[in-house]
Amino acid sequence: MLSDLVHVSLPLADFLSAGASAVKQPIFWADLGLKKGISLGFFTLRFYSLAYLAGIVFGYWHMTRMIRQPGSPLAQRHVDDLFFWCTLGIILGGRLGYATFYDHSLYTEPLKMLRLWEGGMSFHGGLIGVLVAVWGVCRAGGLSFIRVMDYVAPCAPVGLFFGRIANFINGELWGRVAGPDVPWAMVFPDEAAGNVARHPSQLYEAGLEGLVLGAVLFALFWLTRARWRPGMLMGTFSLGYGLARFIVEFFREPDQQLQEFAARTHMSMGQWLTVPMILLGLFMIVRALTRPMLGARVPVRSGVDG
Repeated sequence: MLSDLVHVSLPLADFLSAGASAVKQPIFWADLGLKKGISLGFFTLRFYSLAYLAGIVFGYWHMTRMIRQPGSPLAQRHVDDLFFWCTLGIILGGRLGYATFYDHSLYTEPLKMLRLWEGGMSFHGGLIGVLVAVWGVCRAGGLSFIRVMDYVAPCAPVGLFFGRIANFINGELWGRVAGPDVPWAMVFPDEAAGNVARHPSQLYEAGLEGLVLGAVLFALFWLTRARWRPGMLMGTFSLGYGLARFIVEFFREPDQQLQEFAARTHMSMGQWLTVPMILLGLFMIVRALTRPMLGARVPVRSGVDG
């Protein structure tokens, strides 16, 4: 009888061992069948470019709806101006920011700087570009910069979500090496990533910076009186994005040219760049909560200038 149990237990042990090893097998990005764009024959329309386009178009549509609510600080003509100038700010600021913060070699290769379809955009650079664009529109139209930014903030997370999904589809900006206890760990095809399982940090960012932050800002704007507190939505975005990016950077592999910098300073470039955003967000939220709320009960005609 003992021998029978031994004979039964051996195959069972082999089965459990095989099952355990199967569970630990990582996901291979190459097996997902993802393509970086849509082939048009003479040209490939990359999802990276479509992500920016989708985010900008959504922002225009959503802000058009937002300004129809009572108390809007801007009119439709201001939204049209913002759509144009913020698009330029995102593209120029994002590319110049990437060159400044992550890849100085782009300044010595002007043609490479223009290859936007190859990726290489900095969120923080794009944010600076948007801030400059909004400031210019506000100055020209005599608008309150902070109140306009409160309306810009809820539109941004959707663009961030699409952008991070595009990063994942491109198989770029992958995460750090993951342990065997991460069942969703993934092997990316880039030679620099090595044949090791890594965190799909692009999806972490899409979830935190896009879905979670977007849900918080949408709820604050549409379900509360946050828009009557100047700086509240702007501060929530700044704090929320800063915290989300700071957390995700623990799972995201630093750019190859900045790994020595991260090791020396004990924080990645992305984390250092989020520190000012976190501090600004906290300041704006406290400022908004400690100042009197605007006249929320006074109806303002939709589309009125000012």
